[in-house]
Amino acid sequence: MRRSYGGDHDLDETWLSDGWEPVLRRWLHDAMAASVVEPNAMVLATVDADGCPATRTVLCKGIAPDGVTFYTNYGSAKAIQLQQNPNASVTFAWPLIGRQVTLRGRVERVSRHTTELYWATRPRGSQLGAWASHQSQPIGSRAELEQALTDAAARFAGQPIPVPPNWGGMLLRPASVEFWQGRESRLHNRIRVTAADGRWIAERLQP
Repeated sequence: MRRSYGGDHDLDETWLSDGWEPVLRRWLHDAMAASVVEPNAMVLATVDADGCPATRTVLCKGIAPDGVTFYTNYGSAKAIQLQQNPNASVTFAWPLIGRQVTLRGRVERVSRHTTELYWATRPRGSQLGAWASHQSQPIGSRAELEQALTDAAARFAGQPIPVPPNWGGMLLRPASVEFWQGRESRLHNRIRVTAADGRWIAERLQP
């Protein structure tokens, strides 16, 4: 189960002279152009109260110079873990184009205004789902979950659906960002940028 990498231009430190965000955006665009399924999916790693790591895939809904944003129920397992320990990591993995990006840093909630702006772009079905699901909590059956969705639809029939009070955005502010690019003979390109004194320092890592 091996594959060869390469064929595109070698990742170079100079690409990151303006920071991590432009390159991440370009690589995300390349993943979209290559028809990668869910190109904005990223694996979020957190640590629970016992120090055990937990990972799950979430969708990146914003990229800006201050970090990447995703949305969740604030009562979910990941949100509770981030409240206890705000340090986290997210990884975008695009095997189809032989690239990966990992951001590590602290996570904080976004403003309610930012959440409301994003909420207005969500499909109505997704909005209803956020009201129906008590994320990460046990439920007896699929039928109960579907009934909760039906109840939510009836509750908000014929009217705009407000943002649930315990739902919103989370922003990961990266202290370091590592770019990985697959190369032949497993001599992959790895370049990490780290925040220092208001600027980003790039260093190449051995594969």
